[in-house]
Amino acid sequence: HVLELENIRLRQDRTLEMQPVRIEDSDTKYYKRKAVRLVKVVWDEKTSDSTWEVEDAMKDLYPHLFETPS
Repeated sequence: HVLELENIRLRQDRTLEMQPVRIEDSDTKYYKRKAVRLVKVVWDEKTSDSTWEVEDAMKDLYPHLFETPS
């Protein structure tokens, strides 16, 4: 088998750093009566791998995902 690797960057500790592709959905959950905004982040377009993340944390790390097209 021959695998074609895309632009993959490994950290010094040999862990893989994934970059998010897009925000697919959002939701509000309540924890101890406090509203927490969550966003569904797609990490891999081909496999549709995605996770739910805290919106504020994602805005700090990846602000470009939240920019509205003009």
